[in-house]
Amino acid sequence: QVQLVESGGGLVQPGGSLTLSCKISGFTEDYWAIGWFRQVPGKTREGLLCVGKNGISEHSDSVKGRFTTSKDHGKSTVYLQMNSLKLEDTARYYCARRLGRCSGNENDYRTWGKGTEVIVSS
Repeated sequence: QVQLVESGGGLVQPGGSLTLSCKISGFTEDYWAIGWFRQVPGKTREGLLCVGKNGISEHSDSVKGRFTTSKDHGKSTVYLQMNSLKLEDTARYYCARRLGRCSGNENDYRTWGKGTEVIVSS
C-alpha cells in the first residue's frame, strides 16, 4: 500500500526557515513524481513544486526563489525546504504522488499524505 507521511511543520517567525519531509513507502515503480501543495481553509489547493525523474518543476510564483524540493532515495524521503517565510505561507502542506512526470495539477495525483501544518507568525 502506497503511503506518504508529511512531517516537520510548526510555528515559525516571518523570515525564518522550515524543512518539511515526505516519507514515502509501499511502491516500487521508478517513474514517479512527488508534488508539494498547500491549502488554506476556504481556498483551493495550490501546487508549489514537484520533483521527479526529470528534475524539479516549479508551479507557483509565490514561492519561487524561496522554496525548493529535493529527494533522498536512500531515506525514501522528499523534502521541501522553505526559506524567507512570510505570513501568507501559513497553510497546511501536503505531498502527493503520481506516476509519470511532474504536474502542478492536484487532480493528476492519486496518493496524498494527510498534511502538516505550517504557521508563520510573529
